[in-house]
Amino acid sequence: MPKLMVFVFMMALGTNLNAQVDKSDKDGNVVYTVVDKEASYPGGAEAMTTFLAQNIIYPTLAKQKNTQGKVILSFIVEKDGSISNIKVIRDIGEGCGEEGVRIVKLMPKWKPAQQGGKAVRQQFVLPVSFRLTK
Repeated sequence: MPKLMVFVFMMALGTNLNAQVDKSDKDGNVVYTVVDKEASYPGGAEAMTTFLAQNIIYPTLAKQKNTQGKVILSFIVEKDGSISNIKVIRDIGEGCGEEGVRIVKLMPKWKPAQQGGKAVRQQFVLPVSFRLTK
C-alpha cells in the first residue's frame, strides 16, 4: 500500500507542474500553482507516505460498507510551511473525506515553495487512497 501512495503523490506533483494559472485569495495574497521549487513534505514523498500509513484511521462506517477509493484533497502550503485552506475535492463518503482532512491537519510544517528565491504560497493537490485489505 505505501508504494501505491508514493506513486499517487508523484502524480499529484505532476498535476501542479502542468497547471498554468496562479490565483489570489480574498486578501489579494498570490497562491502559486507553478513555482521554481515545489513545496515539500519534510523528509520527502517517502516520509509522507509513512506518515499517512501510520496515522490514517479507516472510518468505521466505511469499513462496514466496504467503501474504498481515492479522496482528493486540496490545500495551500503557506510561506512558513504551515497548511491552510484544506478542502475535499472528491470524496468517497462514509467519513473518508473527513479523515483525509484530519490527517492533513496533523502534518508537520512543510518546506515552503520558492519563486525567485523567495518563499511563496503554493496550492497542492493530494490524493489519499482508502483500501481495505483482507
